Amino acid sequence: MSSFRSPDLLERRNNAATVKKAMLEKFRAAQQDPAFEQQRLKRIAVIEARAARAAEREAAKKAREVELATQAARAAALAAQAQREAEKAEALAKAEAAERDAALAAEQKAERDARYAARKAAKKMRRRGY
Repeated sequence: MSSFRSPDLLERRNNAATVKKAMLEKFRAAQQDPAFEQQRLKRIAVIEARAARAAEREAAKKAREVELATQAARAAALAAQAQREAEKAEALAKAEAAERDAALAAEQKAERDARYAARKAAKKMRRRGY
């Protein structure tokens, strides 16, 4: 019966070197394959197309942001204009109300003065008798 013989250091190193060489040759052979080159070119084309689409999306996004900013500015300007018009209308309404109040007060004062004058005249008539 044969006993187990472990490989010595030199033998293990040589085996590792031959395995490395075989793997390297296999890799180089795969690199030389024309199908591999076609796949690489396809991958490059896909990557470039993806980058172009991303750039287009970014440009569209920036344009959309600019459009939204201009719309917001336009809306703010319209809101400010509406605010100014509302304030102007409110001031006009207040002025008209103040004018009406002043006219009403003047009319009431005239009526009061007329009543007072009538009372005075009636009192004179009573005292003088004519």
